[in-house]
Amino acid sequence: MNTKFSFLLFFLFFKLPLLNAQIISNSELIFPPQEKHVHSSSIVECPDGSLLACWFEGSGERSADDVRIRGARLKKGQHEWSEVFEMADTPDYPDCNPILYLDHEQRLVLMWMVVVANRWETSVLKYRISENYMNAGTPIWQWQDVLFMKNTDSFQTSIEKGFKSLPYKDLAWAAYAPKYEKMLVEAAADPTRRETGWMTRIAPTFLPTGRILLPLYSDGYNLSLVAISDDNGQTWFPSAPIVGKGNVQPVILRKKSGALVAYMRDNGDPPGRIMVSHSDDDGLNWTPATDTDIPNPGASVTGLVLRDGSWCLVYNNTENGRNNLTIAFSVDDGANWQQKIVLEEAEKGKGSFAYPAMIQAANGRIHLSYSWHKDKKSIKHVAMDVK
Repeated sequence: MNTKFSFLLFFLFFKLPLLNAQIISNSELIFPPQEKHVHSSSIVECPDGSLLACWFEGSGERSADDVRIRGARLKKGQHEWSEVFEMADTPDYPDCNPILYLDHEQRLVLMWMVVVANRWETSVLKYRISENYMNAGTPIWQWQDVLFMKNTDSFQTSIEKGFKSLPYKDLAWAAYAPKYEKMLVEAAADPTRRETGWMTRIAPTFLPTGRILLPLYSDGYNLSLVAISDDNGQTWFPSAPIVGKGNVQPVILRKKSGALVAYMRDNGDPPGRIMVSHSDDDGLNWTPATDTDIPNPGASVTGLVLRDGSWCLVYNNTENGRNNLTIAFSVDDGANWQQKIVLEEAEKGKGSFAYPAMIQAANGRIHLSYSWHKDKKSIKHVAMDVK
């Protein structure tokens, strides 16, 4: 165990009385640091206790047509990941932002977006399903399809209504440019625009009813919505949009009362803050997105409701730069974040740690994966035992 995590163990043992937790940590890079761009990982536990992680890799992002989805495995009880293997590749198109999850039938689902015409706002969602995925190397895929979002005219109405209810008006416009809100409301009338460009980033939230809530976002509209399935992913329909100015890449947490909270990256006006929205009807409708007091530099966040009822949130604890990655804990459904622990930190410009993914395994262990960028790049895995 390295010095950093020895200190973390000491810190957690003595400083987390509210959670009554002792957390023992270990970490490793999934593969040796390399020159290629690697980013936006996801992680899942298989029924045999092994882990499967994926990410995108290539010479860039949306403008690099060699970007593909890669993966690796960690067998139960081991600390060295397998050799990297292929998960998906759409020839001559960038494949980005993959997510992994197990559906209600314990099938593995890989979902990602294919960037069409090298523009985020024309991306198309694809997914693959596997029933045979615990073998070495690439899962054996039984099904592949495209996921469409059929937004109707109510999409435009919801965006217009949402902007009108926000406490701040027309911050993002200038005298020589059209108003930001007016442009988005007009764009929402276009069926092609509102049905394309929806992108993945965070794995779904499963409700006690069996409903699956898949967070999606659009760089074209600079806001989010939720794809909803009540039949284990056979069909999907969109929620009303989560309206705001720059609220993207939501993670959805469920309160003890059943109400839902979506925490989102801030791509809007300063100051940079994690944005939040609420739903009281299982994800169908959402309040307009507003700022919390938690810093955000325009970087993805993730969160998890642990089995003991406490919450954890992983984010870049800065307004500018991704050189700090922090995990915070709450025992009151996110009303207060009582403990904050720095997972990664570097001088500004000398390290970037971002786009975390998080699960809690069957044995209670928390697993994190995130982009680890210094002189070279890799994906890092961190495990925490919560007792």
